[in-house]
Amino acid sequence: MSSGTIVVIIIAIIVVVAIIAGVAYAARHRRLRQRFGPEYDRLVEQGASRRQAEAELAARERRVRDLDIRPLSAEAQARYSGEWTAVQERFVDAPQDAVTSAQRLVMTVMNERGYPTEGTDQVLADLSVEHARVLDHYRAAYEISQRAADGAASTEDLRQAMIHYRALFQDLLGIETARAAEPVETAAAVNGSEPADVAEPADVAEPAADTEPVEEPAVTAPDVPRQRPS
Repeated sequence: MSSGTIVVIIIAIIVVVAIIAGVAYAARHRRLRQRFGPEYDRLVEQGASRRQAEAELAARERRVRDLDIRPLSAEAQARYSGEWTAVQERFVDAPQDAVTSAQRLVMTVMNERGYPTEGTDQVLADLSVEHARVLDHYRAAYEISQRAADGAASTEDLRQAMIHYRALFQDLLGIETARAAEPVETAAAVNGSEPADVAEPADVAEPAADTEPVEEPAVTAPDVPRQRPS
């Protein structure tokens, strides 16, 4: 075999390896982009290159793979859903206490699922692997909770925090994603008003004072009421 033939074979092998590597990278890119969605875009927007963002997200996947993440039983789902209902009912008379309780309940569910709850950045990174769709809800709820602790959150802010915590809570419980994405049906919606979407909680209508509470299925938490006028 001549030296020229050997060179051609070597070049062909290099080209084939490069093509395989390119296909594998493209497949990895599509998989990470699909799995992490807005979290992928957030990392890139914060200044990371696409390669750096993908390396970070792949590292998150490896970490969570080593954790003992487990689903909740039907009994645990029902129990925690009942606890959430009780927390929401307290919002009417004690909104700040209700938000604090909602935050604690979310952390409790995370612990039972196997997620560590120490360090906000690490909590967000771990949640992003399986719960990227609702991660911005948690960020918003946590930020409002911090302001509430400093006495700088209004009642409406606290109501928004409850709605944001609920989105993560439902996802952690394993409630069907289609159900979690349905419009929020407030008492005003029952009376004929337009329902507000969870993704835009600021538009949730105020419940009518004379409306009877809407009964939800056992596993699904009811909507957050506004504080009744004193």
